Amino acid sequence: MLKQIHDPAETVSDVVFRQIREDIISGTLPPGAKIKLEQAKERYSIGISSLREILSRLTTENLVVAEGQRGFEVSPASRRELLELADLRIVLETHAIGLAFAAGNLEWEGRIVAAHHRLAAAERKLLAGDVSRTVDWVRYDWEFHQAIVSACNSATLMATLSSVFDRFLRYHMLAESFRGKPVVDDHRLLFELSIQRDVAGATDVVRRHVQSGVEHVLKSGRIA
Repeated sequence: MLKQIHDPAETVSDVVFRQIREDIISGTLPPGAKIKLEQAKERYSIGISSLREILSRLTTENLVVAEGQRGFEVSPASRRELLELADLRIVLETHAIGLAFAAGNLEWEGRIVAAHHRLAAAERKLLAGDVSRTVDWVRYDWEFHQAIVSACNSATLMATLSSVFDRFLRYHMLAESFRGKPVVDDHRLLFELSIQRDVAGATDVVRRHVQSGVEHVLKSGRIA
């Protein structure tokens, strides 16, 4: 998910990779935008060769498209990809829930409680009309979902889910609107079912939660 704190061990390339990735997911670099190397070099303060390597890395997540000799562009947004990402997120997240609920301990429960507390606080602000909290909500939403599956004991599963979650999130950022009370209710119910370790109930909520997210994005009219 969008990373907010700089890791001291990160290289300059790591930092720029994260910055460009965040700019794509947030919509600062919109779908189909040409990434002109000379302009990007100045914007991100990095050399052309390193920039090419970074953009090539982003092609592996389908966030950037390489255009041969013509350079790079931000991957287009499409209804088909949105549906594919939704389906993949459901598969990964529900599988991780089953593993996490079986292995989770008291510390795991504590992470869920803390994450939901932060998310609920941001959602109350959004429901009250404070759209400035959208950035907080984006971060806390992932932290909550991540906390729930954090006891799955699979770094590969977590990394893959994180990538899919971000790519799915890009579509919500393009929709430019908060889903309101239904998403808040989903999170509250998912919190309760997670503490109860109700796998069937939690997976049903996740499926509905993701599918309603797809419907919200499509209704926005911003995806062809």
